[in-house]
Amino acid sequence: MLVGAPLRGVEERAVNEHMEELHRLTETAGGRVVGSLIQRLDVPAAQTYIGKGKVGELRELVEARSADLVIFDDELKPDQAKNLEDALGVRVMDRSELILDIFASRARTRESKLQVELAQLEYLLPRLARMWTHLSRIRGGIGLRGPGETQIETDRRLINRRISELRRKLKSVAEARATQRKRRRGEYRVALVGYTNAGKSSILRALSGDDLFVEDRLFATLDSTTRTVDVGAGYTALITDTVGFIRKLPHHLVASFRSTLEEAREADLLLHVVDASHPEWEEQKRVVQGVLSDLELDGQPQLLVFNKVDRLTHQEEEAFRTRVRAFDSTPSIFTSATETSGLDSLVEALRARVRKRYPRVEVELSAADGELIAALHREGEVLDQRGNGTRIQLVARIPESLLGRLRQEPEVTLVEA
Repeated sequence: MLVGAPLRGVEERAVNEHMEELHRLTETAGGRVVGSLIQRLDVPAAQTYIGKGKVGELRELVEARSADLVIFDDELKPDQAKNLEDALGVRVMDRSELILDIFASRARTRESKLQVELAQLEYLLPRLARMWTHLSRIRGGIGLRGPGETQIETDRRLINRRISELRRKLKSVAEARATQRKRRRGEYRVALVGYTNAGKSSILRALSGDDLFVEDRLFATLDSTTRTVDVGAGYTALITDTVGFIRKLPHHLVASFRSTLEEAREADLLLHVVDASHPEWEEQKRVVQGVLSDLELDGQPQLLVFNKVDRLTHQEEEAFRTRVRAFDSTPSIFTSATETSGLDSLVEALRARVRKRYPRVEVELSAADGELIAALHREGEVLDQRGNGTRIQLVARIPESLLGRLRQEPEVTLVEA
């Protein structure tokens, strides 16, 4: 059973969208929704979040539909969840716990598994008294009897110890990531960010040509993936796909994935991917901006990428473009990861930004220096080339590494623009 308890004043459309998203989250976690209940509140009830009358109505629905789990769309305090479980006779969880469960099932790499376990334990710790049952069944007998509180404290110490261990391991992983990033310092780095299921992985797969895992589900991928993408004219960019965001994302989870999101912190550009076909795209965009702000990433250079425009009619797309340009000053482009030329505008935008990183220089060198001439063509973008027999003059955009090499060559005349 799903339960929504929006405050009065929240639009009906937004309430329905939130409940639909909770439905999709439940299905993603492997559950089957048998019903839902909504109560508008002035303020949440201190004891049970929803009113006593609604608790009774919910209990009848749970029994009638044979539900064995109740999921609230809002975060419950530990005592509220315990009171609800006592009243309903079934397990109660909130949206945060559901998202944590999905992350746990989707984690594949060692790092993401450590991150999810840390978030789960930090969520569990203040709720231990409600969830604690295993020791009461296992422990007992002569020499082991004692008040339950003592056993809960034992669990609490074990969890705190494990949390400390996980933080140490994640720190080590973060240091290894930092070393990897140092090796990539000369590259132009781009990070894909956005609401879950906005199409970030589809865009990276289409740009790179690699067969990356893509699925039309919430949080289909958790582990960040980096690929080198050819953006034309001899330029490349390192593009990283990061974990998707969602409204009411558990803060423990955001904190745990902070090291993974360091990829975004050190990126030269954030591609904020928005699902243009989603009716609540503006709210999803605000949610992502809020999480970026929490992570202190809102100051990074951004390019808005409105994806899935192929799902709009021509008239809808024109109206959409007009609305975006009228109300948002952030540079934006419109794409489709499923159409043949749907990403051309994105590739052009990336190429223009990569090119700006390459200094424009005028070079004069010996026509016999074939190795250096080849390097200029291979590593840079030659804009003009002229020769007068023994000497060659070139105008080119070249990377800093090649520029440093040219400065060391005594036979090369170099003018940096």
